[in-house]
Amino acid sequence: MKIAVDRRNQRNSEPANLINDQIKASPVRVIGSDGEQLGILPTKEALAKANEAGLDLVAVAPDAKPPVCRIMDYGKFRYEKSKRSSKSKQHQTKLKEIRVRPKTGEHDIDFKVKQAIGFLKHKDKVQVTMLFRGREMAHIDEGQKIIETIVERLCEEYGKLESPPSRQARRISCTVAPK
Repeated sequence: MKIAVDRRNQRNSEPANLINDQIKASPVRVIGSDGEQLGILPTKEALAKANEAGLDLVAVAPDAKPPVCRIMDYGKFRYEKSKRSSKSKQHQTKLKEIRVRPKTGEHDIDFKVKQAIGFLKHKDKVQVTMLFRGREMAHIDEGQKIIETIVERLCEEYGKLESPPSRQARRISCTVAPK
């Protein structure tokens, strides 16, 4: 069961480096732990040097002729590699939505604006939607005023209007992008 998990992880990420006894090629070009070239050595001798230093022999370029191996701490190498890959990941902007109705109270609107500001600070887009039900359709102008005040408060400092308020059937919506 553990072998299947290891293979799956190898398939998703970069190919794993061969270490110590996994290196079958002989001879290999060896680079010391301090970065100096130790020359071309038989694999057993390179392994002995790595064991002597208390480190691992890692195949850095297994396709080269002869394969290039480095004497290093493999655990530390993997840790630093994972740190570098996690730093390089960029934030994917998402579209967050806040919904209000014409009868939504002032405090509730303040709270939703505060949430939207948090989304904008986190570099996500915010879609502000005003929903109308039943007799609320007779007061579309009230909903228009509320959505304009919300957009004004968001665009003051935190965002810019990407698409202006537009009406579709029983809703008015607009999108605010982060600055």
